[in-house]
Amino acid sequence: MKKTLLISSPDTQGLVAKVASILYSHHLNIEKNDEHVDLEHNHFFMRTKFSGEIEDSLLLNELKASLHPQAQISLKNEEKKSIIILCTKENHCLGDLLLRHQSGELNAEIKAVISNYEDLRDLSEKFEIPYFCVDTLTNSREEHEQKMLEIIQRFEVDYLVLAKYMRILPPSFVSHFQNQIINIHHSFLPAFIGANPYKQAYDRGVKMIGATSHFVNNDLDEGPIITQDIIHINHTYSWQEMQKAGRDVEKIVLARGLKLALEDRIFVFANKTIIF
Repeated sequence: MKKTLLISSPDTQGLVAKVASILYSHHLNIEKNDEHVDLEHNHFFMRTKFSGEIEDSLLLNELKASLHPQAQISLKNEEKKSIIILCTKENHCLGDLLLRHQSGELNAEIKAVISNYEDLRDLSEKFEIPYFCVDTLTNSREEHEQKMLEIIQRFEVDYLVLAKYMRILPPSFVSHFQNQIINIHHSFLPAFIGANPYKQAYDRGVKMIGATSHFVNNDLDEGPIITQDIIHINHTYSWQEMQKAGRDVEKIVLARGLKLALEDRIFVFANKTIIF
């Protein structure tokens, strides 16, 4: 059986040797290992893929007894994770993820799609994915949040994916899913946060536009950045043409960021990400 070991810990001498020794003592074979030390914070990160047979609890207890008391240690099995996609009206990011899911490229099970409009129901149901609409016209903010949570809690999910979900999630909602909500923002953050960043970019005369996938926290568009990309433009583009051109980079960046999360390659530390 193959597993991935994730360690985030204050840096100490001999840490790698201790981990390798413990794995070796249980006849486990290290297949790939990645390490990084944040020198500013004296913090160590390690992602180790190994194969062999061992009870998770036995290995975790032994590692916890040997490493720093503040070390965060987790084991991940190589299995598909589950996601729920949240969307509003734009179909390009949702459609891209549904196609990747159908082709087997997306290493996850899409349990449901939730929207505050009915517009994308037909698209979702063409791929035989359950679609739930929780509208914001007849529901108060509190009712909307509660109904969303009730739907999500029907499923066991690892991540919520905001595929152009154009509604701010309140702190009370986000608190249920720390570092589990992945958003695509149609701007190269930290520039042009908030609404209509393409119009903001046009007004500034930018020569490139981009997109950012990031985890959602309680600060608007300021959660830890996962991945980013850009495309070049020029002065002939209207903001509407910039928006149209940006859709391609948005769906690619969202899919790339989600892939990193599904493969357990992301550490979140000090509102930043370390990615192996």
